[in-house]
Amino acid sequence: MDNGQAGTGRNSGNRVLSDIEPREVMFFFEELSARHRCSQHEKDATDYIATFAKERGLDYHRDDLDNIIVKKPGTKGYEDAPTVILHGHIDMVCKLEDGVTHDFATDGVKLKVDGDRIRAEGTTLGADNGLGISYMLALLDSDDLPHPPLECVMTVMEEMGKVGGDNVDLTKLSGKRMIDFNWIEEKQLLAGCSGDVTCRIDVDCQWQPAGEGRTALLFDIRALKGGHCEFDIHFERGNAIALIARLLRRAMQTGDVELARISGGVQNNVIPAEAEALVFVPADAADTIEAAVNALAKDIKHEFRHSDPGMKIGVSRPDETPDRVMSQEAAAKLVRVIANLPNGITNQNLEVEGNWETSNNIGLLRTRKDEVEISNTITSAVTSRKHDVLDRMMMLAELAGDGVRAKQLGLDAPEFPWNPDSKMLEIAKDSYKRVMGKEPDVLVSVCSLELGMFTQRIDGLDTIGIGTNLYDLHSPAESMDHTSAARVWPLIKDVMASLDR
Repeated sequence: MDNGQAGTGRNSGNRVLSDIEPREVMFFFEELSARHRCSQHEKDATDYIATFAKERGLDYHRDDLDNIIVKKPGTKGYEDAPTVILHGHIDMVCKLEDGVTHDFATDGVKLKVDGDRIRAEGTTLGADNGLGISYMLALLDSDDLPHPPLECVMTVMEEMGKVGGDNVDLTKLSGKRMIDFNWIEEKQLLAGCSGDVTCRIDVDCQWQPAGEGRTALLFDIRALKGGHCEFDIHFERGNAIALIARLLRRAMQTGDVELARISGGVQNNVIPAEAEALVFVPADAADTIEAAVNALAKDIKHEFRHSDPGMKIGVSRPDETPDRVMSQEAAAKLVRVIANLPNGITNQNLEVEGNWETSNNIGLLRTRKDEVEISNTITSAVTSRKHDVLDRMMMLAELAGDGVRAKQLGLDAPEFPWNPDSKMLEIAKDSYKRVMGKEPDVLVSVCSLELGMFTQRIDGLDTIGIGTNLYDLHSPAESMDHTSAARVWPLIKDVMASLDR
């Protein structure tokens, strides 16, 4: 076994996971963790994978986006077995713990072992989906594990609307069966999932000079749990963007408020854990407005005492003087639009018990040059429901009137439909029973993955997903259960050995 001679300079001599099983997988996870792979910045990691492939004499194809496909022939006895496609995404959500300073470009991810968990120091971990890529690299690196011909597809910008999956050249593939490693529970085999679409609403700022004799108030919401907009949406955690709009609404109901800036969230598919708004109010009304906002903040904390008990809401008086503020009409429109956006689960799934069918996450709020952008991720197992929510957002913008626009951003990712006749699922279920000693749960998930893009573009593709226990994705609390990885790796090897025909 080569065990990763490619590009090991960053980690050599300073390994945190050297004694963690499965060692061959954790080796590559540590290699990837040392490299910059925030969404849109995957080149460093793809360079490593390309060097890895070259040094092993493996065929690979790399496109202009940095998607990479690496191929390996079948091992002895498996040379003529049908090819299997393996898939994962290289990029990760890069988010810092409140108060932490860290540069992902130069420092990668600083790993630590905490009992059965692997975590990162003050940042997201990136096991979503660095672990899936590591499983593939370990298979490609092996010289003693039986497997059919492999086509390993490693995509980029998955966390930004599945850009890589939408653009990867699938004509480079010959396989008609596929395993995805972008899943988060070992007890489940993934047999279907939702699709998603992004809607952005823009509100014109209508900048104007600030009024005279005013006091600055900063409304600040932070320390929410946040999390993944699909896996965690049912926990009904606080959405910092929705909550900052409520605070602004109360302030505007109480007195004369001018809005200078507003922001919230880190990415449209992450439940926003922080938001802030800077307003300017008449000096003689500042105490009254501050008291009204603090009273609402107390009520909000009570509302979320179970789902988000660590929430912090502050009102302070920074020493700032604005150059400009939004017109009061524009600011009021902005608040009304945010307040009326669907947020959370909109429909339960009546076909798959315990699942929700459709949801929306108000994920990202940014003040740009002349407008405020509100980005939403709509997820659904039923395309028409997804499009219905999208259309309602379009109508909301129409109702708001001049200065408010809505549009779809990026692709409309399709769902991965349940296939009751999947042979891959039957093979994986048999392997699971052998390795784990029990029946797996077969899941049709509420999440949106890149799988629908493969199943819709490769005729007759038979697809499943295999997962490892990951927690608190897209947040600095993210962790990986390495004992789960140690159990799942033998499962993956058994499935590979079972694909001889």
